[in-house]
Amino acid sequence: MIFLPAANYFSWDAYKKKGIFYSEIPQWNIDVIKLLLCIVYFYAGIAKLNSEWLFDAMPLKIWLPNREDIPLIGFLFRFDWVIHLFTWGGLLYDLFIPFLLIIRKTRIIGFCLVVIFHLLTAVLFPIGMFPYIMIFSALIFFSAKFHKKILDKLNLILGLPTVNLKRQSIMSFEFNLGNRLKATVICLFFFFQVSIPFRYLMYPDNLFWTEEGYRWSWRVMLMEKAGYAQFRVVNNESGAQFYVNNEDFLSSFQEKQMSTQPDFILQYAHFLHDHFFDQGMMDVSIYVDSFVALNGRRSSPYIDPEYDLTKGHESFAHKKWILPFNE
Repeated sequence: MIFLPAANYFSWDAYKKKGIFYSEIPQWNIDVIKLLLCIVYFYAGIAKLNSEWLFDAMPLKIWLPNREDIPLIGFLFRFDWVIHLFTWGGLLYDLFIPFLLIIRKTRIIGFCLVVIFHLLTAVLFPIGMFPYIMIFSALIFFSAKFHKKILDKLNLILGLPTVNLKRQSIMSFEFNLGNRLKATVICLFFFFQVSIPFRYLMYPDNLFWTEEGYRWSWRVMLMEKAGYAQFRVVNNESGAQFYVNNEDFLSSFQEKQMSTQPDFILQYAHFLHDHFFDQGMMDVSIYVDSFVALNGRRSSPYIDPEYDLTKGHESFAHKKWILPFNE
């Protein structure tokens, strides 16, 4: 948004600075936002092209039966065919909704599907503001006339002062040095947007197990992990050792998140090291006994219990202290 003229219409800036008020902007300003939304959806669809989602219905087979208390539709989650319908429906929605929104003749249908899909996910899953953000963001695919009508009605409802458009009310895009820099930055930005989700291919082992390359890859709600992590502190000076009660340092939510995510485990280990260093233990090693269950599987050892986590540091390198996914 730094490089887009977001403040040039229906804004305080445009009201106070008449010289920046425009009624029309270059089409690419709108298209880049559309492209961002299409990337989110399409990549989320590509990520669902795996056997666990399509044939095992994981992790929805774990989550949906717990929502039987929902009125009208809750009882349906007892049936496997309904859960598989949700998994295949989610896949098809993510893959095809960008095209339904882009094509003018199918835009209304596409937007109705957006509203239904995201309201349903908001009811079923505690994922915060994401569904509502996606619903309102999808309005960008509608024409300028549609948005002009909305803004005109807001003007009437709120009683906002009108602003006279300048005679030349079209923002041009001249390819001078400044704009070339903008174009270069935007091209690089989208290069990273389309390439970063595939960085997991540079790492060994199962993506959902190691989570290396998982963030910023639009793999939305594709895994359920439950974990247990007990940390052992060794005082290398005296040889004494003891186990940490995680409740002394973490909330229940923090502990749940930490126990299944390697970078959180590492960060927590370094926090413990610093804590006990401040208590007077100058030479401390931190080890963890960790077990994780992925998408309904049996719990398996997760972190090498003989690895001193204080020796590890966060980086883009493969975390060799994560035990292999043996399946």
